[in-house]
Amino acid sequence: MAEEEARAQRRTRVLVLGGGIAGMAAAHRLAGQGLEVVLLEASDQLGGLGTFVQSGRDDVERFYHCVMPTDESLLALLEAIGVRETIEWRRTTMGIVVEGRHFPFNTALDLLRFSPLSLVQRVRLGVVSLMLHRLGRGKDLDHVRTEDWLRGLYGDQIWEKVWEPLFRSKFGAAVGDVPALYLWQRLGREKNVAVRGYPRGGYKALIDALKASIVARGGVVRTSSPVDRLHADAQHATVRLVSGEVLSADWVVSTLPIPLLRVIAADDADLSALLPTLDLPYQGVVNALFFLRRPLEGHYWTPVLSSGTDFDGVVEMSSLTGPERYSGRHLAYTMKYTDRSSALYAEDETSIADRWTDQLLALYADLPLTAADVLEVQVHKAPFVEPSYPLGYADAKPDIAVGDSRLLLDTTAQIYPRVTAWNSSAGLSDQVVAHLATRMAETSTPGADAGDHDPRTAR
Repeated sequence: MAEEEARAQRRTRVLVLGGGIAGMAAAHRLAGQGLEVVLLEASDQLGGLGTFVQSGRDDVERFYHCVMPTDESLLALLEAIGVRETIEWRRTTMGIVVEGRHFPFNTALDLLRFSPLSLVQRVRLGVVSLMLHRLGRGKDLDHVRTEDWLRGLYGDQIWEKVWEPLFRSKFGAAVGDVPALYLWQRLGREKNVAVRGYPRGGYKALIDALKASIVARGGVVRTSSPVDRLHADAQHATVRLVSGEVLSADWVVSTLPIPLLRVIAADDADLSALLPTLDLPYQGVVNALFFLRRPLEGHYWTPVLSSGTDFDGVVEMSSLTGPERYSGRHLAYTMKYTDRSSALYAEDETSIADRWTDQLLALYADLPLTAADVLEVQVHKAPFVEPSYPLGYADAKPDIAVGDSRLLLDTTAQIYPRVTAWNSSAGLSDQVVAHLATRMAETSTPGADAGDHDPRTAR
């Protein structure tokens, strides 16, 4: 009888796999509900794509990020941990480079001067773009190819000169097959002229604040803790780390990409059979950080189309943050989204840095930008950044629940049709936590005993 009372009083243990924004947001919410939460991150840093590197005295994000005023889920999370007021807002603009020619791309006058298109095409581009959200409303764009929809609206020349190379830079060769619904949502979020935000202290400050909040609520955060195997059934769950340590739990929330989840669940035939079977491809990214003595053109975002560069865009981060964020230097990111099996992804970082430096200097030679202006170059890669969605994905995307098992999914594969970003990940984590609360309420008895292991002894 005493043992049953002890089990009834024991706090429910939840293991959260992955320390990106989704995992941290979920752990924060779960710990706030009084659950025993253990967050497991494979690398030595939290943050996922928000991880950072050192450049001189500065902590700098490996991959570019910003906060939008419409990021309601993310801003609510930042409010909850007391750092929303650290977001500093600035008005940003957009440029575009086509066949080596540079154009501002923000006003009606800019569009009328956009010479890669004829005057009639420029007017059509502007009018249709203004009406695009209305034109897509109420339509089943989930089953319509992006190419078919945009060709029909804009015509062949605008699709081939502007939209196809622009979207190919994000989604690769299959861009035309991506559901028009996803591109419609993306165009609704990303404006040429926009107010964007960036936190004082960088994204590291947000990550540190989230970690501190999780720990203050009684949660445990463990980095350098890669998972080797996962078991989950209808009563309990078990995780084995690469180190050999075994952790038992009542529930597991996985934020890992589905391909990685399949690997660690491979020894559990029953669980593997419940996992999503859709073979969803992912785009990785190669990102180069250029620390410069001078600014470029001052645009936050500049797509680079048909201009002989490996990279497809330039994000002038210091136009948002100010150069003081980087000890007086100006930071520009260049990027190429690419499959993790591509030759570029496998290429040595030094080789990429040398070639992309030459390409950047040639692209901005008229400033003039010279080799003396390039103070430092770093190249970083990430294998799982953007899922490439097939037609009809709204009905095929994974549920939060994995059958009747104690495993829940909280991944970018479930965000569709929202844009992949910290905001959508934070919003999905809220849904996962609410789902778990419902499941726990429906389960009147606690999960399997977690045994004598106390995760707080293995920080």
